[in-house]
Amino acid sequence: MAPTLKTNTLAAGQLAAALLALRARTPLVHCLTNTVVAGLTANVLLAAGAAPAMTDNAAEAAGFAARAGAVLVNLGTPYADTTQAMSCAIIGAQDAGVPWVLDPVGGGALPWRTALARAWLADGRPAIVRGNASEILGLAGGAGGKGVDSTAAADDALTAAVELARRQRCVVAVSGAVDLITDGARLARMGNGSPLLTRVSGTGCALGALMAALAAVEPDALVAASAATALLTVAAERAAQHSAGPGSFAVALIDALYALQPEALAASTRFV
Repeated sequence: MAPTLKTNTLAAGQLAAALLALRARTPLVHCLTNTVVAGLTANVLLAAGAAPAMTDNAAEAAGFAARAGAVLVNLGTPYADTTQAMSCAIIGAQDAGVPWVLDPVGGGALPWRTALARAWLADGRPAIVRGNASEILGLAGGAGGKGVDSTAAADDALTAAVELARRQRCVVAVSGAVDLITDGARLARMGNGSPLLTRVSGTGCALGALMAALAAVEPDALVAASAATALLTVAAERAAQHSAGPGSFAVALIDALYALQPEALAASTRFV
């Protein structure tokens, strides 16, 4: 049975205000992310209004994280040296009070990265955990999905997401056709987006980076994660209108993120 939650209590104006703050402050987002999506992630952050940095070596990670507005830790292509840098960045962020986002790509399906994600979740206190339904189920002790792809719908992971959020005192965001974002007491159900998001590698990973960017300027992590979700998915709807397929969509998405204004974000966001 799904837990009782206060559902869709956020106002669209809160999301617009978060985007306005992002554009005004241009926070530095320290991204330790996977090799497949680094370029797209950096361009998404720039278009949205943040400043990306992709420093992923252990010698610099802790100090860089402490100076950033927020940190993204993404387990898409983990190596021994980059995961050491991720651990250092988490410590640096913790010590400096910098919010960080965990994206446990492949969580539950691949044992080594699952163990890393669970350890960081337990010890590192992320502000936000973002994943697809199978990854969130995998973090909670389930089997995970097919590699990095989800085999479950977002609603299948709702109970696990709420329990995880309550236990770790963080926000858990489950991406899917309907996006679910919860802090264990409140739930945002969001219904924007385009199927073309699933045809371009790295859009989910870029969403994690946007959540970090918004967390740098918005202290309520539920608002930050919801604003990031709305920003990407509303931009995706607009980009899809001008796209012939995944290639042109990827370019149009960057343009749409750049052009989307706070008042338009508020008007276009759908809570479902």
